[in-house]
Amino acid sequence: MHLPLEKHYVNRVGWLRAAVLGANDGLLSTTSIVIGVAAANPDRNTIVLAALAGLIAGAMSMAAGEYVSVSSQEDTEKADLLREQKELEEMPELELQELAKVYGKRGVSPETAQQVARELTAHDALGAHAHDELGINEITQAKPLLAAIASFGSFALGAVLPFMVSLFAPIELMVYLQYGFTIIFLMILGAISAKTGGSNIGVAVGRICFWGTIAMGVTALIGHLFGVNIA
Repeated sequence: MHLPLEKHYVNRVGWLRAAVLGANDGLLSTTSIVIGVAAANPDRNTIVLAALAGLIAGAMSMAAGEYVSVSSQEDTEKADLLREQKELEEMPELELQELAKVYGKRGVSPETAQQVARELTAHDALGAHAHDELGINEITQAKPLLAAIASFGSFALGAVLPFMVSLFAPIELMVYLQYGFTIIFLMILGAISAKTGGSNIGVAVGRICFWGTIAMGVTALIGHLFGVNIA
């Protein structure tokens, strides 16, 4: 009898975080910009230009920020691995005892901990220390370029919606349609991310809609006040 395979979601954390963050930012920040501009100056050319500028600048900013951030993480991981490799070469027995202590703290008996440490050291000493002592593995390992590409693409994908609405929506309904379409897609995005990550869909959708409404409401108010002041 074959037992069913368990579902685990931790291997999706890296790309899921970057993709969800990028799409949320692309959709919400670009919509907020468009709503603020539309409330202040209901001119289609100005609104479309604001949406396009928000899309391009935001996508580039997200990609650059993600690349720098994850590159710093990668540099730290590489430095730790180099230091660990040097210690393994200079003091292998001490490193073996450190590895055994790690397993001992997890509840393994001292004899078993020593045996496991020796076998894993013989198989792949650096890999064992990276995984069990430093917490570095293939799932959590930093990948700057992949993170940057995911952030750029997801932001641009999210920002396409408000850009398209700015092109075709009636000017007099621009603010309302931008808000309506954005809330609908925020709900869809929240549901997809929650389903993919194995978390509660209702909580994720409610949270993203609540803060999205606040963000768009504040920018609409600022745009409206700015438009009144310059009128």
